[in-house]
Amino acid sequence: MRHRIDIQEQQQVQDPNTGQLIVSWVNVWSNVPAAVEPLSVREFIAAKGVQSEVSVRVVIRHREGLNASMRIVHKGRILNPAGFLADPEYGLSYITIPCSAGVNDGESVG
Repeated sequence: MRHRIDIQEQQQVQDPNTGQLIVSWVNVWSNVPAAVEPLSVREFIAAKGVQSEVSVRVVIRHREGLNASMRIVHKGRILNPAGFLADPEYGLSYITIPCSAGVNDGESVG
């Protein structure tokens, strides 16, 4: 696990000047040790009738509270989880996260 990732969730905060709700991504966990590996074969999954290209596999140590509405940031690149798979070899030690790359809800990290 030589890579470091941030796991973020979307929150709405109120602009103090306008009162308008602004969508923002905040770190739930920062600097998480991970193995980030591009897939050698493209896999396609259907989610709610939309094709999503899974292009990256992320493996982290098991942690509670992960959900598909979160996103992962690795070296400024946004990764969108397609699901969370318990590692069959290690039980609850690791989680494998197949991800598609790209913008999540129009927000990007710079």
